[in-house]
This record gives sequence, structure tokens and C-alpha cells, in this order.
Amino acid sequence: MFSRFTQAIVRPPARNFADGLTTVDLGVPDVDLALAQHAAYCAALARHGCAVLALPSDSAHPDSTFVEDTALILPGQGAIITRPGAESRAGEVHAVRDALSAYFAELPEITSPGTLDAGDVCEAGQTAFIGISLRTNHDGARQLAEWLSRYGVTSRLVDIRHTPGILHLKSGVVALDADRLLCIDALAAHEAFADRTVLRVPSGEEYAANCVRVNDVIFVADGFPGTHAVLREAGYTLVPLAMSEFAKMDGGLSCLSLRF
Repeated sequence: MFSRFTQAIVRPPARNFADGLTTVDLGVPDVDLALAQHAAYCAALARHGCAVLALPSDSAHPDSTFVEDTALILPGQGAIITRPGAESRAGEVHAVRDALSAYFAELPEITSPGTLDAGDVCEAGQTAFIGISLRTNHDGARQLAEWLSRYGVTSRLVDIRHTPGILHLKSGVVALDADRLLCIDALAAHEAFADRTVLRVPSGEEYAANCVRVNDVIFVADGFPGTHAVLREAGYTLVPLAMSEFAKMDGGLSCLSLRF
């Protein structure tokens, strides 16, 4: 059974969104178009069962719209505040901690020398796949694994530091349900996923790997017909959403909300 979400925390992009970090060369994002795409994303969350809490945009942290990286939530159980691996993003956690304190009595934190972006954590049932990346180190993964174990969740590490084209683990693999993953080719045969059913993203559509299960539907980036076909053939109902401006800043659908 996949967790059903009733809440989502989002943060609209600030006017200086284009000043954020990126590893891709897809052009400068159009902030007004990014705001429109973000609004459509929020409307889709609301249509599919989530009460949406929008935090104020934060020009001091141009990457702060990618709110998922700042906390990991086990719906109905607990939440932990991360320690983002990019120094410029460290201050993003404060507003998220304040918002989550209304829902969770305890909010432990990843501490130095650990670093952890929650975009590197793919939860599939009672297993969490934790990416070791340029943003998440072994100590951060260890701290998270210890916390997850309190809730009966086991952890498996996936080192993506030499996997080309992805910043976070969930740039290349997402859980569609507890037993089924959507993966890019470079990760599909990883030993950590050997006991899961793996659907492969068609070559050239790697960006579409970052989709999001929201209750009874899958949010997926528009413009990737091969991936849409793979998901529909597997029985999923899709909600295609425009993501062009977020793709320019290494952002995907999962990055834009904390769902619980």
C-alpha cells in the first residue's frame, strides 16, 4: 500500500530563481513561466487530495522552491530535517522546520559532518534507497538510516557520484509503489533494486524519470511520450505537467513539494 498524502508544503520560486545552482545548460529560466508552472503543480496537488501550504518565496535562497530537499517525512510517523549538501542552501531548512513543527512534535536533524538532500532518498514501502551523491555523504546517509530504523524502515545505499546526468538519486529512480520502480538505464540494473520490478525510461527521456506518485495518479513531466506510454501500459493514470523552467535549474516534480 502506497502512502496516501493529505498535505503538501510548497514554496514558489523567487524573482531571482535564475541565480540558483544548476549543472545543466538549458538556458535561463523565465521566472514568470516558472511561477505559472508552479501554480499548475499546486493546483494538481489540490485536485488529487492534498491541502497545499505555500511558504513565502525566499530571495535569499534562490533554490528554495526545491523544498523537498530540506526534510524527509514518513507520513503519519515522523519527520527529520536535513542538512543540504550545498552551503548556499543551508538556510532553507529554517522555514521548513517552522512549518513542520505544527505537524510533528519532534524534528530531529542531520548534523555535521553529515550532509543530506532528501532528493537523494527514494522510499519504496519499508525500504529507503539513499543516494550517495555530490550533495549527500556517507555520514548523512548513516544518520538517516539510524533514524529510519526506528520506524522499521531498512536502508540501502546507491552511489550515484559517477552516474552521468543526475544530481540526486530521484533524478534517476522513483518508486511508483512499494514493489515497482521507474529507472533510467544507468541505474536499472543496480543490485540495490534486484528485488523490485523495474520499468525503464526510454533513452533520451531521462528527465521524465523524476515523476511523483500522488495518491491515485502519477505526476509526470509533459513532452515525454515514450515514458508516458511505459507508465500507462503498466496501468497508471498520468497527470502531465509542464516543467521546462525547473528543468533548467536541475529541478524535477518531486523537488517542488514535501508530501505527507
